[in-house]
Amino acid sequence: MYQDGIALTVKEILEKQFKIDTRGYRPQEVDKFLDVIISDYEVFERRIRELDADKKELIEENIRLKQEVRALRTKLDVVKENSHPDVSNADLLRRLSNLEKIIYGKDI
Repeated sequence: MYQDGIALTVKEILEKQFKIDTRGYRPQEVDKFLDVIISDYEVFERRIRELDADKKELIEENIRLKQEVRALRTKLDVVKENSHPDVSNADLLRRLSNLEKIIYGKDI
């Protein structure tokens, strides 16, 4: 396998045959230990699949949020361009005074 730094698959561990020597290890102990390793590998593989799925969801959400931020920034820029932040209270009073003069006559 040797993919992504993993040297063995569950199947390779399960099917591994050791040579039996007169002074070698006890086959039952080796089999029990390999069963534990296989169990761990299965857990690791399942967890990796789960994390890959989570990663994919987070990437998609990140892309969606970036698009939303871009859209909101565009809207904010449009609002800023169309608003008149330079208008002060004095300007408003002057405009109101001019409107009153137009409506009620120039003597006010």
